[in-house]
Amino acid sequence: MCELVNLVIKCTGCDLEVDVHEIEDPDNATSKLEDLQNAYHAQTITDYPLISKAKGYTSFRAIMTSFFDSLINACHGAGVLYTDLALIENFEIWATAMSSSYIRPFRHTATVICLAIESALCDVASEIAQTTANTMQQKENEKKKKKVNKERVAALQAKITEQERRRETVAKILEDIFSAVYVHRYRDVDPKIRLECVTALGKWITSAPDHFFSGSYLRYLGWVMSDPSAPTRAEVIKQLSRLFKNKDNVARLRAFTERFRPRLVEIAVRDAETGIRASAVELLDLVRDTGLLEPDDIDSVGRLIFDNEPKVRSAVSAFFAENINDMLESVVEEVGGQEGLAEAIGEDPENDFDLPRRSWLKYKCLAEVLQSYSSEDNGEMNGTTQQAKEDLAIAGTDSIFSLAAHVVYKGVEEVKAWEILAGYLLYDFSILPQNQIERRGQSVDSPEIQFRRRCQLSETEEMILLEVLNVAVKQKLTETIEAETDKRGKTSKARIEESRKIQESTALRLAQVIPNLLKKFGANPVTASTVLRLEHVLNLKIFQQLRQDSTTYASLLDDINRQFLTHVDRNVLTEASNALLHARGFEDLEEITESKVQQLWVETTSTLRGLVAAREQGRTTNISNLCNTLRRISNLASISDCVGIFNTEQRAKSKRDNVAMTISPLSMITNLISENFTEEEEDTDKVDEIIITAIKACLFYYMWLVRSLKNFLVDNTPAPPLPDYGPFAESLISVMNARSGADSVRLAAASAYLDLFTLFASLRHAKPTPASNSNGPAPKGQTKRSSQAPYGADDIASLIQPVPPSIQTLIHTIFATAEKSYARISRRVLDKPAPDDPVDDAPLDLLSDSDDDDEEESEEGEERKAARLVAEKELCELAGKMVLAVLAGALDAKVKERLLRNKGRLGPNFKEVVVFLDWPKPKQKRKTPAKVKSVTKNQVNTKSRELVEDE
Repeated sequence: MCELVNLVIKCTGCDLEVDVHEIEDPDNATSKLEDLQNAYHAQTITDYPLISKAKGYTSFRAIMTSFFDSLINACHGAGVLYTDLALIENFEIWATAMSSSYIRPFRHTATVICLAIESALCDVASEIAQTTANTMQQKENEKKKKKVNKERVAALQAKITEQERRRETVAKILEDIFSAVYVHRYRDVDPKIRLECVTALGKWITSAPDHFFSGSYLRYLGWVMSDPSAPTRAEVIKQLSRLFKNKDNVARLRAFTERFRPRLVEIAVRDAETGIRASAVELLDLVRDTGLLEPDDIDSVGRLIFDNEPKVRSAVSAFFAENINDMLESVVEEVGGQEGLAEAIGEDPENDFDLPRRSWLKYKCLAEVLQSYSSEDNGEMNGTTQQAKEDLAIAGTDSIFSLAAHVVYKGVEEVKAWEILAGYLLYDFSILPQNQIERRGQSVDSPEIQFRRRCQLSETEEMILLEVLNVAVKQKLTETIEAETDKRGKTSKARIEESRKIQESTALRLAQVIPNLLKKFGANPVTASTVLRLEHVLNLKIFQQLRQDSTTYASLLDDINRQFLTHVDRNVLTEASNALLHARGFEDLEEITESKVQQLWVETTSTLRGLVAAREQGRTTNISNLCNTLRRISNLASISDCVGIFNTEQRAKSKRDNVAMTISPLSMITNLISENFTEEEEDTDKVDEIIITAIKACLFYYMWLVRSLKNFLVDNTPAPPLPDYGPFAESLISVMNARSGADSVRLAAASAYLDLFTLFASLRHAKPTPASNSNGPAPKGQTKRSSQAPYGADDIASLIQPVPPSIQTLIHTIFATAEKSYARISRRVLDKPAPDDPVDDAPLDLLSDSDDDDEEESEEGEERKAARLVAEKELCELAGKMVLAVLAGALDAKVKERLLRNKGRLGPNFKEVVVFLDWPKPKQKRKTPAKVKSVTKNQVNTKSRELVEDE
């Protein structure tokens, strides 16, 4: 016994011991332990074997717990566990006393040992219960014999009595250790000890259910679900999942579930750890199978289909699919059950995807559930918040329904059949009006009519299913391509051929479906933009390899052009532009696509010329039309080389034609940037958008221009005259001077001005050929550079100019204004300004200076949050442009110090932007030890020259 106690002490990392006399006096155990603690504390030991990461202690824990497990089994086998109770009780006194020590190594080690002993005793109890059951069965079998062996029956009964006595002894020891150790340590200050307790209790419940599988012990798992330590909460979810997977445990878990179900749902919905939330969702899926979840809880978990965390969305896939199945069952009953459904539509057709099917009801249920969950999550947004959401939107990002559809695709098998879904969306439910129903002798309440009525979609449901259709097509093609290789990364001809067939059929089907979808849903900008995204996944390479009629593809482009010209929504224009850009990526179809793009250029520039001419003549023009036209031009300029279009001047048809009818589109757009709009037509939002869109269009023009200049340099071919970007720069300066504060138009002008100078500074890296780099005499007959001669170094140098000092000061002022505006809104403290900093011209923003409570979930709080996000976005965008300008040499190096002044005060996003001022860092040469050898004089001189060149 003395050696056993000393073993426990040594396991804590303590070299002190107890002697036999101290062991014989169990009443003095507490005082002796106090002396050991004081001596151990005086040694200031911070590490101990149980948590040590030293090499020699890697398997210490496993060896220690297996020793005590073997010890208990040996005592059980020898009967010492039941005959020498004093031995066990004496050890309990020392071990339980150490488990309550204020010294962490003592407390942790003793707790792990006590838990290991308890686990071993649970195995012993399980073995006793199994032995008792087998003995009782033998006894019953013996009694059923014709000639009963009474001596054998008596012996079996004596064995049963002995086993019962042993069971009671083990149960008493289990309860003593649980009460003395677990009850106090499951809420220990050390999270590692709490984790040990949770793991052990889960094991005990499984191995000794007769003793521990009851509400008095399960409640400890429920209480620990609120533990502040994430690993402990994760372990609770893990142990509960093991229990709920066994269907036989449902009855015993009913009371526990009713008591702690709200906490389980809360963990799944609001826990700070994503992994724990995902595990909780999977656990609740098991609870749902037992029928112990309430409808409100089911909806709360189902709404996680829109969660921000991909891991949570993936975990809720199976749970959400069951929600759809439950709703489908009730809908099928509404239409007359399976018999009524069979009468309404008959058997599902094999290849005709346009006829009604049973899966249509599931699509309908899917749309209804997604709409219900999204409306409950989003609620209503005010005008300011909605505008901020549009300002923060990033082109090409997935909507919440698209993100949810990725999860639905994995859980709902019917979604993978995208052709059937497309047929459902295209089906016209009005083809059977009331008068035709009566002629056919059908009642209004017939199963067919009920089915059609139940399958009809609202506009929102159509939009949702179009998003699902987009994802289904993309995922189908992705899976097809991935299927070309097996798990070992090898391909085969059969796999590739099968993949090609699927891609071919998908391309052909999409080419038929997209025009029909545009015809039906093209009027609504939301659904139109969703349909246009389908063109992005259309594999045109497959399309042209099949030698399809080009008129089919041209008709599709006509539909896209029609959407581009009839819609003014940003998303529709962006998706239509991306569709045209995708089409231009294939050489064989480039000629057809280019002709369609040129038609758009002619249409939009003619409209712009007419609107500008009307303004020049003093006629009232619809400012919305001007804004929408510029929006289309800007989108076209982002995908198509607009240099020739923007430079084209139109000849005057008559003397009455004003200047606006003849000048180039570039001049018209540049003039609109600095134009003063009259008060009668001044719609502030529209005017701001006109200026910002015009700035973007001009900036795209200069991007294409610089691209062509680089091509001329590389190819050394005759080039046009040097461009003059002065008028555009002057227009931007006028906007920056006319506006004040952190106005969005002013910030856009400042960003575009920096982009312009940075853009032309990039020509510094485009090296002309040696022949064009000479500054020799001009060609015969020319006194200056010919407009058809290749560009020389001096020509390029004339385009690369730094930002003038006065404009640098103006941009510095705008940046300081944006910086202070964001600091006020986000309640951040800036560093003190330098004496030579320009004066901030920002007006006092009432919203920024309001003293709202951050915790108040009100409309004003949402408005502040939206304003803060927009202000941060604008500040980071301007700072990013300034960083690029500094790196390009367009801004002075002193701007770097100004940008870095509040690097750590304006949030992580701003910090990540300005960190590029230190990029790229010079690479350090790796130092390698040199071998000692003689060095000649020439070698020394050579090394010296290398060092000078490096410097």
